[in-house]
Amino acid sequence: MSNSFLHLANPLVLDISTIFELKSVQKTSPRSWWRRRRQGTPFSGLSLNILYGNSAKSKNSTAYIRKHQLHTKVVMVAGQYLPPWFSVAPMMDWTNNHYRTLARLISKHAWLYTEMIAAETIVYQEKNLDRFLEFSPDQHPIVLQIGGNNLDNIAKATELANSYCYDEINLNCGCPSPKVAGHGCFGVRLMLDPKFVAEAMSVIAANSDVPVSVKCRIGVDDHDSYNELCDFIYKVSSQSPTRHFIIHSRKALLNGISPADNRKIPPLKYEYYFGLLRDFPDLRFTINGGINCVDEVNAALRQGAHGVMVGRAAYHNPWYTLGHVDSAVYGAPVSDLSRRQVLEQYQVYGDSVLEKYGPHRPSIREVVKPLLHFFYSEPGNGLWKRKADAAFFHCKVLGKGKLPSLSEVLSIVSAEASRRIIMLEAPLSNGLTLVLSSRIPISQHQYMPFWIKSHYVPPVISPQCPVDQGLHKQ
Repeated sequence: MSNSFLHLANPLVLDISTIFELKSVQKTSPRSWWRRRRQGTPFSGLSLNILYGNSAKSKNSTAYIRKHQLHTKVVMVAGQYLPPWFSVAPMMDWTNNHYRTLARLISKHAWLYTEMIAAETIVYQEKNLDRFLEFSPDQHPIVLQIGGNNLDNIAKATELANSYCYDEINLNCGCPSPKVAGHGCFGVRLMLDPKFVAEAMSVIAANSDVPVSVKCRIGVDDHDSYNELCDFIYKVSSQSPTRHFIIHSRKALLNGISPADNRKIPPLKYEYYFGLLRDFPDLRFTINGGINCVDEVNAALRQGAHGVMVGRAAYHNPWYTLGHVDSAVYGAPVSDLSRRQVLEQYQVYGDSVLEKYGPHRPSIREVVKPLLHFFYSEPGNGLWKRKADAAFFHCKVLGKGKLPSLSEVLSIVSAEASRRIIMLEAPLSNGLTLVLSSRIPISQHQYMPFWIKSHYVPPVISPQCPVDQGLHKQ
């Protein structure tokens, strides 16, 4: 990996020594910044007093002052959690309650985001809000992301979400999906109307008691210059209580390409992000886009990023991505939970969810979906995923349409996987005999057991690895 995080994707970037010169640090208000930038006055230094810093008050709105004071008060309450140095990006159909439950079992300190929920959905589903907004208290710190282009609905949705006690509310100004930015006329299309975004953020802050933030891209179509991005940041931050921006370091193309292509075709321009750090020292910025492992997260933080948001890497490889966050990013002790224990606890959660919602409960496939990547890149991962998929069909046939419990699915997966493995016995150091059967991977030389209610299916240990080492740690 390159010594400079900026060179991970684009070698033609701003000079690091210029960006992070800290000898004469100056705090500059957005209004002063804009005046100096128009005059061509250079800036020296980067303010270090950014995380949860004080924001400027609007002189023209008593409502803004009142909400700003409330906002500052809540920021202090949010201080009970470690700062959002690492967060998991909001991803439609992925970062739902099930995935967030699994993620929190693996990492205690990563900040979690909901998938984007349209303000209209919250308003129209007022009598069924638990389905969309409820979450376990263990998921804190957690951020609600909403989307929309109607101020009344945004205000009402924010008000309805208050009782669920999210730690922050984020407005989506970065989704390039044709359904959202096209027919829906929100998401990344809102970047073309910073005045509306400022009004929306003021409305959200006026109807909520928690900090607010914006997630956006660096531009849209031909509106992709650094000055245009600065204009968006300046107008939103100076006309609303918004002090935190999550910057996806790509522009969005609204020419009909898929969201997947919008994550690949536009080039990453990390220099825009680091330019914002320099030019808006009193705001807080989280970098997003193209960061796929904890090493790259730490590289960005060392280069001065206030926070790093990781998306698909945290979903497709949760154990190794999230499993290192607490220790490598936050310096906290490593979790004592093994993958075996995580699965046990997730199984309890899954069965409780399937029993709770009655006829409106989620399908077993939805609940198990986050587990499909739990053994990413491990030997036997393909077998695990195939057998899990087969178990859905098997349970559906046996139950004649009645959804099984998560325990039943995992039992079938375990039984199917064990048919291909020769039964072995091995003595443990405590004098017990361990029957080795299920070939679900834990690490390179260890394989995963299952607890299925009272039935225990133990692991396979390869001959290269001592039998009594690592069973309860990895």
